[in-house]
Amino acid sequence: MAGLVGKLGAFLKSPEGKRLSQQVQRAAKDPATRRKLTDAVAQLRSKGGSGRR
Repeated sequence: MAGLVGKLGAFLKSPEGKRLSQQVQRAAKDPATRRKLTDAVAQLRSKGGSGRR
């Protein structure tokens, strides 16, 4: 598993990884995107517990 973490770290240091990281950070700050994510998580939580006992 340490190999995967190392590869992820190397990717995030690359130009493509930095660009992707900045894109994700901008999306996370957008109120519309945050609302969509909050709604999606709430929907998954409500559906996820219905079949378990």
